[in-house]
Amino acid sequence: MGFARNALGAFLLLVLILSVAHGDPLVPALCIFGDSVVDAGNNNNLATLVKANFPPYGRDFVTHRPTGRFCNGKLATDFTAEYLGFTSYPPPYLSQEAQGKNLLQGANFASASSGYYDRTAQLYRAISLTQQVEYYKEYQAKVVRLVGKARAHDIFSGGIHLLSAGSSDFVQNYYINPLLNRAYSADQFSDLLMKSYTTFVQNLYGLGVRKIGVTTLPPTGCLPAAITLFSSGSNQCVARLNQDAINFNSKLNITSQVLQNKLPGLKLVVFDIYQPLLNLITKPTDNGFFESRKACCGTGTIETSLLCNARSVGTCSNASQYVFWDGFHPSESANQLLAGSLLEQGINLIG
Repeated sequence: MGFARNALGAFLLLVLILSVAHGDPLVPALCIFGDSVVDAGNNNNLATLVKANFPPYGRDFVTHRPTGRFCNGKLATDFTAEYLGFTSYPPPYLSQEAQGKNLLQGANFASASSGYYDRTAQLYRAISLTQQVEYYKEYQAKVVRLVGKARAHDIFSGGIHLLSAGSSDFVQNYYINPLLNRAYSADQFSDLLMKSYTTFVQNLYGLGVRKIGVTTLPPTGCLPAAITLFSSGSNQCVARLNQDAINFNSKLNITSQVLQNKLPGLKLVVFDIYQPLLNLITKPTDNGFFESRKACCGTGTIETSLLCNARSVGTCSNASQYVFWDGFHPSESANQLLAGSLLEQGINLIG
């Protein structure tokens, strides 16, 4: 069964790649919301410490320059844009590139350290999900001015809107914030996040959006920084954190099904990131990796953002052998594999 599914996935991928090789992208636009896993540079323009616009970030990117992506190279969403046939990536909404015709193929509203829970973003001076939707409304008005209402409507309803959130809410807020973890159990906190997620989907739907993809939480207990912070020195994935992620993902699937049933014409796909990433972590050599516990940057145990810098001692020379680039984020090589999995799961968003 696994082989048959992989063969089917490879076949679909081939069909997609061949069809985009000869013309326009498969969808009119790609819009991206969420956190550092998909932020392409919005935080560069904020008064926040959570940035990645300095070396060694970006060293393997096409330009070999840091862009604000929390990676050595491309994000999973960059590969997704390529697979869909776009010749450039959705520009960060707060950047100089996000103007004129560039906006017609979508935009990126994501902000590192943002999440479903608006106070997570506020803690780190990031752009909250609520504010990302406000920026999206501004973006829509600009597109309408560029091409008129009818064509703009086709772009919004036909474009794919991707959301990646939740990891920062847990790892950068709930687990380290006694005000939160004394007030709510992890289960109750998940329920709070589901309310925000529901509001987000309903708001986009009200703005004419009909194709939404949302990623699950990854195995948060296996992120190098999470092992360093929460494993009590065992050097193993933290089972409690992974269980919280599994419970959250179950709620995300149920909530998404409810929304899908309630909102006519909505295509809402939940992308499972948990299992594909766990496979890379637990069987690195099967997937062409050498190291899955330590990240490439610095000691590979905790460094991210400002701690992962040009002077970080021990940074690896070949990030393609590592599942993780820094303490929280996958390497470009891992992102490429994850994007392939996303594409297989999201076929019905493309139709």
